[in-house]
Amino acid sequence: MSEKLTITPIGYLRCAKSLKFNARHQPNESQSETNVIELLSGDIYQKALLDLDGFDRIWLIGWFHLNQAWRPQVLPPRGPAKRRGVFATRSPHRPNPISITPVQLLEIKKNKLILGPCDLIDGTPIFDIKPYIPSYDSFPEAKAGWIDEVDAELKAPPSYQIIYSPLALEQRQWLSEKWSIDFSERLQEILSRDPSPHRTRRIRARKGDLFDIGCGAWYAVFEITGKTITILHLKPSFALKFLNDPLRPVIPDKQAQLAFRATWPECLD
Repeated sequence: MSEKLTITPIGYLRCAKSLKFNARHQPNESQSETNVIELLSGDIYQKALLDLDGFDRIWLIGWFHLNQAWRPQVLPPRGPAKRRGVFATRSPHRPNPISITPVQLLEIKKNKLILGPCDLIDGTPIFDIKPYIPSYDSFPEAKAGWIDEVDAELKAPPSYQIIYSPLALEQRQWLSEKWSIDFSERLQEILSRDPSPHRTRRIRARKGDLFDIGCGAWYAVFEITGKTITILHLKPSFALKFLNDPLRPVIPDKQAQLAFRATWPECLD
């Protein structure tokens, strides 16, 4: 018998990542990053935070609020293009899109928790907070099934070299310097391992011998020669009719996309 349960957020995650593309599949603590949990107003939650400041890490239980449907089998972003049972993955496309992630707790300021790197995006509803207890929550010798096989492959050096054409390099610098948009590191991470078409990694075959990869609100068009990948040019992912539609919901990097279209109209096909 199906039974519906009602749960209410206690707060929301606030961070600089508004796109799912920008949120890594696991927190990357090698990079400096600060996130904030804003609990709902009132002293009831401040009282609930008592004694939490003695813990280095906490568990966040949240909701993948941008996902509306689930699949029994999913295509993980890592490893070969093989579908796995969703319960054997960390995919956000779940029967109930509940997220659970461990994060560094840096500081508590009244009803705000200052956190380290996190794999969630801005606006994620948070349902609960639990302390991370190493003696109970860490089992480093436990087997991880197919993920162990993928991790072993990822320890090998990258298979492909990434280079940029003069045009792509100019566009990359323009986006970074003028708009503070830079997805080159994530692009490098994905393509250097396997540039073959893959729905989850957003890699598609184009006409001829070209490919493209979706990077948030942008595409990078590339070609493959042996073990060298050449990024030929970048392009916006939204059509002009959507960018100019005043009734369209908020579009990421909208002004940057409009400016790009005006600067490099030859790169829009």
